[in-house]
Amino acid sequence: MTFKERYLAGEIPFEEIEDYIEQWNFSDDLRTLREFLGLNAEEEDVWIEESDEALKEMLDQQKKGKE
Repeated sequence: MTFKERYLAGEIPFEEIEDYIEQWNFSDDLRTLREFLGLNAEEEDVWIEESDEALKEMLDQQKKGKE
């Protein structure tokens, strides 16, 4: 499962994203970081252009929508 899938399922805290980034940095995975994390282009843009907090808020809205 990707970071996003696990986060939305409530399995991991948002801060776990750092571990996923580190894992990707030291892997031979051919996917982009965005793909590895399971983010879509809009989520990636918010994360890069705004902040971790903005991405967390966006994902939290999706999590609420699933409840």
